[in-house]
Amino acid sequence: MKIAFHGAAQTVTGSKHLITLKNGKKLLLDCGMFQGMGDQTDTLNRTFGFESNEVTAMILSHAHIDHSGLIPKLFAEGFNGNIFCTPATKDLSAILLMDSAEIQENDARFMEQKNKTGVAEFQKPLYTAEDAKQCLGLFVPKEYGSWFDVMEGVQCMFTDAGHIIGSECVHLKITEAGKVTRLTFSGDIGRYRDIILRSPEAFPQADYIVMESTYGNSLHDNITGTPDLLDEWIQRVCVQRKGKLIMPAFSVGRTQEILFFLNQLDIENRLPKIPFFVDSPLSIEATNMVKRFPQYFNKRIQNIMKNDDDPFMFPGLTYIKDVKESKLLNYRNGPMVIISASGMADAGRVKHHISNNIENSRNAILMTGYCEPSSLGARLLSGMKEVGIFGVEHQVNAEIGQIKSMSAHGDYDDMCQWLSCQNPREVKKLFLVHGEPQVQVEFKKRLLKKGFLDVAIPERHFEIGLD
Repeated sequence: MKIAFHGAAQTVTGSKHLITLKNGKKLLLDCGMFQGMGDQTDTLNRTFGFESNEVTAMILSHAHIDHSGLIPKLFAEGFNGNIFCTPATKDLSAILLMDSAEIQENDARFMEQKNKTGVAEFQKPLYTAEDAKQCLGLFVPKEYGSWFDVMEGVQCMFTDAGHIIGSECVHLKITEAGKVTRLTFSGDIGRYRDIILRSPEAFPQADYIVMESTYGNSLHDNITGTPDLLDEWIQRVCVQRKGKLIMPAFSVGRTQEILFFLNQLDIENRLPKIPFFVDSPLSIEATNMVKRFPQYFNKRIQNIMKNDDDPFMFPGLTYIKDVKESKLLNYRNGPMVIISASGMADAGRVKHHISNNIENSRNAILMTGYCEPSSLGARLLSGMKEVGIFGVEHQVNAEIGQIKSMSAHGDYDDMCQWLSCQNPREVKKLFLVHGEPQVQVEFKKRLLKKGFLDVAIPERHFEIGLD
């Protein structure tokens, strides 16, 4: 048996790990899109490093686009096996993949029009909305906690990863020539004491572990202080300066967290009487879908919902679907808060809002999560005085900031707690993926001190035998 790392290898996006059995069958763990990688993003997404029609089956850890976003391309190129995931991941993927296809098609039309005037080069979409729709027929939902057959000789069980609704850690028992190999894939590990979701679960002993390492060298700020930070930004930008506060936010997880905290401020009579907008059809659909799975919420939220049946809604909040209404926000004067996708500000409506408001010093752009180093969000946070958006250079006069306490990824303390159920001496090899190289090096040192014998940091397309 061999495993190859075709994405999220010494980088944070594009999760793709391919297991090849001795009988030639191939199992793909995630099929994610590279995001925020600058000029090389499109090139990275157009080549898998393996043949799509040779993949036998796939397991999807969760619906985020950097883990699921190339499934329609995989399907379009010949894959027709089962895709195993939780029911919530299946429902979320239906929303996110269709949105991804529509964004690509819209951006392609936009850039094609600019190309006619010599402004930008035209790029074809990676896949179509029809590809996204058709691939959903391959999804096979499975609940947490029960073993099921993936293919001959391969069994799988999911445990709750606590990252987003429906996210799971993947545990495999692979039998070859009478020998059973136990392999765990973490997907993305959530936070213990998450504001909405249950904590990551303990899991069976593994021989091999493929583990994310996004925040392997840092600790998050205390999440309980987030409402106060939001209040400070709203007061300074919207109340004092009468400006617009634009918050790029991932549609799944982050948007719901922000809405929950704003609802909390409203209950405490701390929210000013200004308009709040969620300007993202995807975020609206995702929020409605999240509400359908309250069993995945932690006990605190379930208790709150006994008195507040919608913890993501409050007076003054408007959800915007229509693109014309979205464009009108750029012509509205007066203070307001706009929450819009994508979280790294590299695509979607928020990119247009930033381009239309970044040169006004009354306004502010408040990042709410991780930004890949080459993404627009990261470039803004780096202090650049000019940024290119849609081929046009803009002066950065708006205030730029970040709330670091809001992360769906666990920090190194959370990740070490996730590993605490394992006997490190029984883990033959631990592979670190989904992280930046220097972060991974520091996290590797921490894991070696905790008794893990062999910690590897694979490069993209690296393949190794597991014997």
